[in-house]
Amino acid sequence: METALAICLGVGLAAACGFRVFIPLLAVSIAARFGYVTLAAGFQWMTGTPALVAFATATVLEVLAYYVPWLDHLLDTIATPAAVLAGMIVSASVLVDVPPFARWTVAIIAGGGAAAGVQGTTVLFRLKSAALTGGLGNPVIATIEWIGSAATAALAIVVPVACVTLLAVALAAVVLVSRRLLAGRRRAG
Repeated sequence: METALAICLGVGLAAACGFRVFIPLLAVSIAARFGYVTLAAGFQWMTGTPALVAFATATVLEVLAYYVPWLDHLLDTIATPAAVLAGMIVSASVLVDVPPFARWTVAIIAGGGAAAGVQGTTVLFRLKSAALTGGLGNPVIATIEWIGSAATAALAIVVPVACVTLLAVALAAVVLVSRRLLAGRRRAG
């Protein structure tokens, strides 16, 4: 049961990386430092002051950068691979009682996949917003994304199963809406 909770925690944190790369890393660093989360062997460095300062600084810079119109588009080019990597790292960091091979397998497939799925969806949403609003809606999207990242990370830490359940419902909704949009385009074309 503890392994299942750890996997839910890892997937939830990884999904949060899809919204913003550094917020979940900062959240797990703080949570582990204060004893709310146990880290796997080799990840204790995340509780240290240098890591905490680095994650906090990177979080502030990342959040602010998405409010600068040309910089947000530049960040989008590196955000997807960074989100996937962060998702893998943060999910591996919380898989405590899992053998290393299984830990990294879950981290790569579930953690990286969750981060990639959320990141891909947000990139498409941001592109659509930029096209419809001429970029004027981007600050609103940026705000929704960092709040979404913080809320998802907090929910993953506090109630991991509920977090993964909500993520599954959101995924189903995205798939359903995408199918309807594609079906409408086929009929129109």
